[in-house]
Amino acid sequence: MADISLSGAPQSVQTIQSSYMAQVQRRRLYSGLTLLIFVILMVSGFNIADDRNAGGFWNGLHQVGDYPADVLSEAWEKRADLPALMARYFPALIETVNIAAVSTLIGAIGGLFLSLLGTRGLAKWPRLIPLFRRISDIMRAVPEIVIALVLIFVLGGGPVPAMIAIAIHTAGALAKMFSEVSENTDLKAVEGLSSTGATWLQRMLLGVLPQVAPNYVSYTLLRFEINIRASAILGFVGAGGLGYELRNAMAWGPGRFDEAAAIFILLFGTIVFFDQVSSRYRNRLTDGQTH
Repeated sequence: MADISLSGAPQSVQTIQSSYMAQVQRRRLYSGLTLLIFVILMVSGFNIADDRNAGGFWNGLHQVGDYPADVLSEAWEKRADLPALMARYFPALIETVNIAAVSTLIGAIGGLFLSLLGTRGLAKWPRLIPLFRRISDIMRAVPEIVIALVLIFVLGGGPVPAMIAIAIHTAGALAKMFSEVSENTDLKAVEGLSSTGATWLQRMLLGVLPQVAPNYVSYTLLRFEINIRASAILGFVGAGGLGYELRNAMAWGPGRFDEAAAIFILLFGTIVFFDQVSSRYRNRLTDGQTH
């Protein structure tokens, strides 16, 4: 018996080794085919877009730096006026930040309820979990600019369409993030509260939120950074704020490039400031730091 087991051992090792090498080769083949398909799709998509574009990409590639160079040169010539221009557009910056803040707050509240209603083990109506998840998917899938264009057509230009559009998209995005956090919560506290006759809202407030609040706040702050950029972009379609002023300055062309430079400086400084502040508080929340 010992001789038979010893003689069969090398064969079993060889079998395992050959099977492993075959799996490695198959994975390499599949990876190579996937990469090849990706490259083919990228090249074909680029060629189609380049053919349909008003101007060819390669023909205009040498002009990429012309506009930044014109803006910088004119801004440098009128550098003495930049502080006054930054003060002039500061109210528009406040409007942009307000749009981002209000939309983030509304979106976070909506995402909170969508996540709790769409999480297994926490949902008030378990049969409706797929419905609430599909609602959050739809809200997350539609870009803010599309929602803003529809709302501008209905409500007219201004900050309200931008706020609603960003809030809808934020609610869908945060609902997904919050759901992933909520699925990892300890249900013992929820079960204990349920045994005492607590309502669903009381179970969520007292049993779930204390566990997930740091991650919820961290994701909300991260989304606030994104919404500042989104509110500035939506200004290009007439949603108000700093983006609207930037579009006007850029559309005017030479002669107002110094205004465009001042707006760029304000927007860049604001994004960097809030990025650093939110990153600091997010690290404190996730790492459990209190100092």
